[in-house]
Amino acid sequence: MSAPDEKIEIRNVNAPGRTERVNRAKYDAMRETLLAVLPDRAPGATVANIKSALLPRLPGDLYPEGKTAGWWLKAVQLDLEARGMIARSLTKPIRLYRGGSGGI
Repeated sequence: MSAPDEKIEIRNVNAPGRTERVNRAKYDAMRETLLAVLPDRAPGATVANIKSALLPRLPGDLYPEGKTAGWWLKAVQLDLEARGMIARSLTKPIRLYRGGSGGI
């Protein structure tokens, strides 16, 4: 388990070359939960459906009452897309699914 103030560098698929440093414990919890609820293939699930599925699975000590979960979901989504671990279908609204072979 990571220290409460430990940071991890994340990427953004929409801003290549740009990184941010964020709380590692929150990132890891959201990443693990997001990957657990994502479908394996296209067309995937909508972000709203993904958020509904992951909220009850998030650790309450890191995400009390789901607070900030939306921001973390988006940050982790964009990072995992940049790493090739998840992909989006070109639909409206977008749908996400596990894909690619990237890694941290």
